[in-house]
Formats: sequence, structure tokens, C-alpha cells
Amino acid sequence: MLIFDAHLDLSLNALGGFNRDLRLSVPEIRLREQGMTGKGRACGTTAFPEMRRCKMGLCVATQLAGCMPGVSPIANWMSPHQAYAETQGQLAWYRAMEEEGQLRQILNLKQLEAAVTLWTDESIADETKPICYILSLEGADSILTPAHLERAWQQGLRAIGPAHYGVCRYAMGHDTPGGLRPQGRELLREMDRLGMILDVTHLSDESFWEALEVFQGTVWASHSNCRALVPDVRQFSDDQIKALIERGAVLGAALDAWMMIPGWVRGSTTPQQSGLMLEVICDHMDHICQLAGNARHVGIGTDLDGGYGTEQTPQDLDTIADVARIAGMLEKRGYSQTDIEGVMSGNFLNLLRRAWA
Repeated sequence: MLIFDAHLDLSLNALGGFNRDLRLSVPEIRLREQGMTGKGRACGTTAFPEMRRCKMGLCVATQLAGCMPGVSPIANWMSPHQAYAETQGQLAWYRAMEEEGQLRQILNLKQLEAAVTLWTDESIADETKPICYILSLEGADSILTPAHLERAWQQGLRAIGPAHYGVCRYAMGHDTPGGLRPQGRELLREMDRLGMILDVTHLSDESFWEALEVFQGTVWASHSNCRALVPDVRQFSDDQIKALIERGAVLGAALDAWMMIPGWVRGSTTPQQSGLMLEVICDHMDHICQLAGNARHVGIGTDLDGGYGTEQTPQDLDTIADVARIAGMLEKRGYSQTDIEGVMSGNFLNLLRRAWA
């Protein structure tokens, strides 16, 4: 079954301090990292061969470089100009992978449909197909001014999450109360003009509601779970989920352990101690479906290897290829084949079809 992952930090893993060659398999990357220290080392989950193996042929791939004070140095810079330079380096890596045939960028509806056709063509071996990606920016700090946004559009940027962690340049991150920053509204209006998608993931509650008021275009939440199940501001409240449903949004379910179950302490709790299993993500999916009254607003947004590895994922997840097992878990819960296909890829694809029509 075709899988669409709405959030993968591919360039962060290739560059960004991790220095991973994603053309290699996950076991090969882990072997290369034996003896290294640092979070996620020798226990990564994501590489191109495993994505192809589970038919994850389409994804949203990020650029990531912030200017947030007091945050981990990974993907964090001292000035917008340095952050901008970092995202341009990440873009250069995407271009290099395109030249080699590993990746193919999707810019419009025609290219989206061509990607779907390619990855549903059983006459072509999946291991020979390029992984087709939509470029997104996680945290807008590297956009020097809203006037620079059109340049990013021309480079292929199609979605933006205005904030990440902490005090960001255009909005507050989920962990910091407060509304949009002075240029935040201008950024959103320019996104609207260009036709960019607003990713509300990581926004503080106040910034979330202000953004929905200002922004009139297409909205999604690339990698967010439910606050009713995990009471933390990183997750969305039922009122927020209902507002997103009203806007026709899709929420990508994330597989970061602390977002899946309550009480997880990052750096301390282990998957084995917690008993966390992959099927728990279906609880979050089902909660959204119950609020919506249908299964059209849920998708996959794994965030796998988003600065962590198997030390912070369900204990029965070895690589990203295990995401394919979610389809069977939904089937056991009584979801129809049509609804399962929607969750695995169709819901995000249909959102893009509407946005790009």
C-alpha cells in the first residue's frame, strides 16, 4: 500500500551534524555509527532503501535551521543569515540526490499525480524508483524577511511551519506562550499570496489561533498527536483538532515516543520500560476520527529520526519500513479498506489536490 509521510527531516540527517548517507541501508548506517556518542547514534530508523521497501514513495521533506535562544545547537544558529545559509546547504543536498535519481521534487499537481502513478505502477521495481518529495520548512527563522519568501517558493518550498521550539522570529513555539511575532502576520499573508501550505505543528496555542485567523489558505499539521491522550502543549487540544477539521486539514500522526504516551521522560524512559508499542498510534488516529466523524483528517507524519532514534520510538519499531504495519492494525480495529488507504496516503494526497487545483 502506498505510504505518504508528511514529515521527514531528511536533510537534517544527511547534514546537520549527523552526517548520514541515506543511500545506505539503516543497518549499514548504524554500523558506521558504532562507538559514536550522542542521541540517536547507531539506532537510526530512516534511509532510502527502507522507505522504498515499505512503499513510502512520497513524503514531505524538511529544511530546518532556527535562531531560537537557549536551544540545542542542532539546527540552531546565532543569526537569520547563518540559518538561511544552512537551509541553502540542505537544499543543495536535495538537489544532489535528485541528480543521482534518489529523489524527485514535487512542485505542482501534475507532478504529484505523476509521482502517484509511478509508485502504484507494479511493473517497475520499487527499489529503482526515486522517492518523490515536497519541500517544507520547519520553523521560519531562516526566511530573512517576508519579502524573501518568493525566492523560497521559486526554489520549490511549498509548506512552512512558522515556529519550532522557543521564541522564534515569526511565532512562538509550542513550549513558549505567546502570539505571533511582529512580522508573523506579514509572513502568513505572503504565504497566502504565493499559495503555500501552513503547517501549524509546533505553534503555541496563542500563535495557533492567531494564525488560523490570519491565514486563509490550506492548512495541515504534519506531525502532531492528541492532547487528550498525552497532556502536553506539544499536542493539539480537541478544540484545536476540531478547528483543523473545519478547515479541511489533515493531521499526521507522529511516532516520537514522548508524543505517543503520557509520562515519557526524554533521555530517561526507554521503550522497554514503558511497554510502548506501535499500535498506540492508532489510539491517536482513532481519537481524531471520532472527533471528525470520519477518517478523512488523519495521516502519517512519522518524524522518525527527527533528532532521535529507536531509543525514543515504540519498542516494536526497528526501521521506518515498520510503518506499513499500521494498515493491518487499523484493519483489526474495523477500519474499511478505503479509510485505511486514506490514512496511509490518500488523505494528504487529496488535501494537496485541493490546494493545487
